[in-house]
Amino acid sequence: MAAKIKKGDRVVVLAGKDKGKQGAVSLVLPKENRVVVEGVNLVQRHTKATQADPQGGIKSKEAALHVSNVAIVDSNGKPTRVGFKIEGDKKVRVAKTTGEVING
Repeated sequence: MAAKIKKGDRVVVLAGKDKGKQGAVSLVLPKENRVVVEGVNLVQRHTKATQADPQGGIKSKEAALHVSNVAIVDSNGKPTRVGFKIEGDKKVRVAKTTGEVING
């Protein structure tokens, strides 16, 4: 099945502690149905000091969100569902709210 959300897409979080926040998708995990969004769903990790990181300490990093909890932002800045359409000989993603082709 074609991916409805891809790396680099601008998305909005629909559910959870970061509901309403927007960000770009930095990583897609299709086997787990999860995405990592920049600046969203930050978690604290306690890390031991290593040669690469001699300081160690508590580090913040982005955790994955389930793909159903994010939606692509359309040209109006609102969340939209994604459909598919054949244009010429290519299958393209289309925003359901505006009908515009989603680049990427």
